[in-house]
Amino acid sequence: MSAAGARQKFIKPDCPWQNGKVERYNRTPATEWAYRQVFTTNAERAAAPAPWLEHYNTRRRHTALKGLPPVSRLSPTS
Repeated sequence: MSAAGARQKFIKPDCPWQNGKVERYNRTPATEWAYRQVFTTNAERAAAPAPWLEHYNTRRRHTALKGLPPVSRLSPTS
């Protein structure tokens, strides 16, 4: 158990529907950036996730958040 009280839980093998949130998240980057472009070098491919994650977390609207990006759920820090 972690300091935050989180525990690892396993699903049955070959039962992805038991882990729907993770499966859905894995599909999102695949369809929104990984398979939308051709990478000509490994360095280009390795650099691609950072800008997309920035967009996903700060500007992309999420229906589960009533059209707001995930960053809107964070409390301001001082």
